[in-house]
Amino acid sequence: MTEQPNSQSPNPTESDRNIESSNGIPANNGVIINTGEAQISTTREEFEQAVSAPASQYTLTGNLEVKSPSNFLASVITLAAVAVMILGLALDNIWVGYLCAFVALFASLRMIWPSWGNIWTSLIPPVWRSLIIASFGILAAIAGLLMLSGSNKDFGSRNIVINWDAIGALGELIGALGQILIAILAVYVAWRQYVISRDLTIQQNLITQQQTIDAYFQGVSDLALGDQGLLEDWPQERVIAEGRTAAIIRSVNAEGKAKILRFLSQAKLITPLKRDRHLGRPILDGNGSYAEDRLEGIRVIDLGAMLACADLARTDLRRTDLAEANLVKADLSGCDLVRANLSRAILYEANLSDATLRATKLFYGSSETATPRSRTKMPDYKTGQYTGVVIENANFTGVDGLSDENRYYCCTWCGEQSRKTIPGGCEGIPNKLGR
Repeated sequence: MTEQPNSQSPNPTESDRNIESSNGIPANNGVIINTGEAQISTTREEFEQAVSAPASQYTLTGNLEVKSPSNFLASVITLAAVAVMILGLALDNIWVGYLCAFVALFASLRMIWPSWGNIWTSLIPPVWRSLIIASFGILAAIAGLLMLSGSNKDFGSRNIVINWDAIGALGELIGALGQILIAILAVYVAWRQYVISRDLTIQQNLITQQQTIDAYFQGVSDLALGDQGLLEDWPQERVIAEGRTAAIIRSVNAEGKAKILRFLSQAKLITPLKRDRHLGRPILDGNGSYAEDRLEGIRVIDLGAMLACADLARTDLRRTDLAEANLVKADLSGCDLVRANLSRAILYEANLSDATLRATKLFYGSSETATPRSRTKMPDYKTGQYTGVVIENANFTGVDGLSDENRYYCCTWCGEQSRKTIPGGCEGIPNKLGR
């Protein structure tokens, strides 16, 4: 007994299903998909029709292209009716003129009606649609109330008498209101043009800023990855890199500053590296990276006071090394500082409201022995003395993720004014700052 072959073909491999070219169109002329006994063949023409079909829904007239024969006929009828109407007026035949006028009117309405809904929804914003309809409704209601009021009736009669003077005055009022609406519409159109121009300008500025940042990244990378490597031998190269950083850091927005800081931090360009004292080259730590030396290490780029009064609000600075950076009066509100290193940084009068300080390093050693940095005394990274961040008069309102140790340090060294803003309070924690 011989084994019968399976009636269904095995599932095609990924390479057999659809071979596409770089532009996404099937490379072969047709794609055969096995579905049991039936086969579906999709040709290149059907594929192009399926791709281009949805484009009609984005046009102003919708699917009017499908109705082009009827529109052509209506156009011919309209032009013919207008021509005959002019001929009837020339021959002083009023009935021919009336008939052709009605024919031209109905044919024109037949052409306009399908696209009227699309024009209404495309040109009139949703907020203005209700306003326009409500305005017409109010005017019509006022006119109807005036017509139906007792002032338009003869004394002792139920018949309504039309006061044409009142209707004329109402027409003038409607005309004035129409002019006001036209002026409002013109102001709205001008405002929309301003908004569009502003958005385009903002987008162009963002593109230009990103190009500037990319050029900066490339320039610093060329200096760091030169023949000598990591700017180790020539201090002049490090000075040039610092100059480039200082020039660009003030010319970009908050998100641009955050991108630059993340790049410099991840590239170990603002981290103090342990160096050979004779050659100046960084020393490897034996684990595939450069060894850090917080006490005597040399940074490739020293931020110094570049970030003083900087706007870094609502940016991503996770795992960024900002140790010893001058952030006096900097705006860090809503900033993500998870696992960032702020030891020996200066955050005097900085705004940290709603910032995330989860696992953020504010000092080394123990919170009870750690003290803020000093200009004259060397830091002790074992006990934590003079390794802490300067946070006097900083704003901690709504800070998230503040650990008990960091809260103890902040309450101890932030000052009486800032202690009131720390989440969880500072009850039982001494104020060693004394003010």
